[in-house]
Amino acid sequence: MQKLKDLMRFKFFGVLSLFLIFATYLYAHTPDEGMWTFDNPPVKQLKEKYGFVPTQEWLDHVRLSSVRFMDGGSGSFVSPNGLVMTNHHVAVGQLQKLSTPEKDLVNTGFYARSYEEELKCPDLELNVLVEMENVTDRVLAAAKEGMSEEEALKAREAEIAKIEKESLEKTGLRSNVVELYHGGEYWLYRYKKYTDVRLVFAPERQAAYFGGDLDNFTYPRYDLDVAFFRVYEDDKPAQIKHYFTWNSKGAGENELVFVSGNPGSTNRLYTMAQIKFQRDYYYPLILDYINRRIAILEEYAKQGPEQERQALIQIFGLKNAQKALSGEYKGLLNEDIIATRQALEDELRTKIKSNPDWEAAYGDAWETISKLIDQYKNRVKPNFFRRIIGSRLASLALQIVRYTEEIEKPDGERLDGYHDSQLEERKFYLLSPAPIYKGLEKANLAGGLAMSLEYLGKDDPFVKMVLKGKSPEEVAKELIEKTKLDDVDYRKKLLEGGKKAVQKSQDPLIVLMRKIDPILREERDWYKENIEGKLTIANEKIAKARFAVYGKSAYPDATFTLRLAYGTVKGYPMNGTEAPYKTTLYGLYDRALSFDQKKDFWLPERFWNHQKDLDLSTPVNFVSTCDIIGGNSGSPVINKDAEIVGLIFDGNIESLVGRFIYNEKTNRAVAVHSAYIIEALRKLYDANKLVDEILGSATRAEH
Repeated sequence: MQKLKDLMRFKFFGVLSLFLIFATYLYAHTPDEGMWTFDNPPVKQLKEKYGFVPTQEWLDHVRLSSVRFMDGGSGSFVSPNGLVMTNHHVAVGQLQKLSTPEKDLVNTGFYARSYEEELKCPDLELNVLVEMENVTDRVLAAAKEGMSEEEALKAREAEIAKIEKESLEKTGLRSNVVELYHGGEYWLYRYKKYTDVRLVFAPERQAAYFGGDLDNFTYPRYDLDVAFFRVYEDDKPAQIKHYFTWNSKGAGENELVFVSGNPGSTNRLYTMAQIKFQRDYYYPLILDYINRRIAILEEYAKQGPEQERQALIQIFGLKNAQKALSGEYKGLLNEDIIATRQALEDELRTKIKSNPDWEAAYGDAWETISKLIDQYKNRVKPNFFRRIIGSRLASLALQIVRYTEEIEKPDGERLDGYHDSQLEERKFYLLSPAPIYKGLEKANLAGGLAMSLEYLGKDDPFVKMVLKGKSPEEVAKELIEKTKLDDVDYRKKLLEGGKKAVQKSQDPLIVLMRKIDPILREERDWYKENIEGKLTIANEKIAKARFAVYGKSAYPDATFTLRLAYGTVKGYPMNGTEAPYKTTLYGLYDRALSFDQKKDFWLPERFWNHQKDLDLSTPVNFVSTCDIIGGNSGSPVINKDAEIVGLIFDGNIESLVGRFIYNEKTNRAVAVHSAYIIEALRKLYDANKLVDEILGSATRAEH
């Protein structure tokens, strides 16, 4: 996770020096670059640079000790009793769902001193990747000769649904077919799934997010961005074979470390046409959308303390996105970066043209993508704004309408998200008991409808059908006040009643979704027919071209699936000086006092009450060259012995352009130091039992 505010202009060294740094970017790799899949780990790079060769046993242990948070983020097992570590900012959504107006766990923090006190999360799912299987041949074979691009796409989607269903029925494991290298490979990932997840510990938000938006995506940092959950099976703490042991000393300067987590998405394999589309169309649109959403929420938060509490997490998430996307956008406006990406594409295309067979098989792919993007440009705004924005209740209504519609179709013909292998997860979220705040819903819905009206105009068929000549505020008030979808039992009744019950329902949101779903499907169908099918084939050609030229020395773009990154603990040049590889508790107190404990630089009272008990030389945060992006939040940082030495929680501001290109000189991953976590738990939070479990000195029976 990583994001807000005006970002410093990225200063590299000109086109020539950039090219020298990145010349072999995707293929030979700059040192310490890459988000590697566990089937293709960077063994050669590690051996050549560090003399370390991870064994298969080591890789399996790391993979099975790593955890994916399905509401966004990563984590790891840190005890045999199902204890999972992640970030406070990954946990914060669940903290809010567990809070009440009287007890705000986000701001006060929480610690369960026994299993009985641990709080069950309303809708948190954790995944562990237990098996991987290459199904590329089977997926590609589904597209028969003579099929149109759209027919080929449908055939592959049907085959993917079939593979996932067969796997689920055979193993009982969550089964997802993952597309890698933009269609160059397809892998079946099987996950052990945990849905009984309970909160164990979280500090106050101010301790976790010290420095707030001002310090977000910067370094030096001083954050205790940590939280602990526990997974349960059969109402008992799950017994875990693979978990990371703890190293309180942490990693030293220049030491080799690894990050095992789930980076969300990167665009490093995009063509230049795709990159320029993002620069000229996508980023201006999405940033304007985010700015407006933040303004809507901040206005709602002004109504009072409870409204402020309700809106806090959405504001936090959007501001985080705002800062990250602003940094990425500024990177795309940097002519040196664009020139470097162009040089890399030119290199690959030159190699393809040098081989007549390659040119015949793959050479037209780049031009095809460019033409498809030109065709799509005029549909960007309708595609984005012909939908209900911001309202959880409206989203639930649409999902219920589609659920009851889709399950009556053959599995292979359904919308993605409604296949047999996905229905259990879909129902898990549809029937979540997490609180829904109707005041917040009205503000979000009215604001979203106002955006659709402004961008699409009053004569757009979607706008006309939703507003019916009324104002966005009038429509939002009527829909939200009269809906019963905030009642879990009512949602359950609709699902159990199926299509017949949904068709009979007079709930205003259900009625609206029945009317507008055809418009939404029409927009989707246009994209699949005119863009996606052709784009899929072109991307596959480019993937095959890369394999032909470079083999599998490249890593795929991130896909919110488990990856392994590596690097060293080291500082970097910053603002004409040097950023240290670590910060300490001395620096935390100095930063608080330097700002007179104002703005986001105040410390909770316990930090002052126990200051004399702390070893102020304790490392707090540190940086490494590990290659990460949003989604890696909560990832463990481990050493060669697979011991926890830190916890990823951010990247520095120079790393934001890492969505498109990696620069080892200044790109840094920011982590909480393992020593600070233990020091804080013992001396600030009196969480000795938790520390004993983490360090392994408490037996299962004693806990």
